[in-house]
Amino acid sequence: MSILLRTTLLLIASNLFMTYAWYGHLKHQANRAWYVAALVSWGVALFEYLLQVPANRLGFTQLSLGQLKMLQEVIAIGVFIPFAVFYMKAPLKLDFLWAALCLLGAVYFVFRGNLAAA
Repeated sequence: MSILLRTTLLLIASNLFMTYAWYGHLKHQANRAWYVAALVSWGVALFEYLLQVPANRLGFTQLSLGQLKMLQEVIAIGVFIPFAVFYMKAPLKLDFLWAALCLLGAVYFVFRGNLAAA
């Protein structure tokens, strides 16, 4: 399995935990004190870091820092949109599409040197 694929899979798993840690408390901890929600979120975020740190270390062997960050941002929105719509029951908005298209433009600019070399 390629380094890029392993990095991507680890970042996807990491983002699942990250998204839940950042926003899951809005659904499940709404009636608790903020510090209880923060402690629960930190516990969930530990699993994010256990995946994100090795993903970034592995990815940095072949990707630039900007490419690694842009990959993470695209994965983050790719995880966030289904989470927001299906888990948090937020309405699906066309703005999600526009945001994703802007990120794809950003991906092009960070990876275009690699595309020209290929």
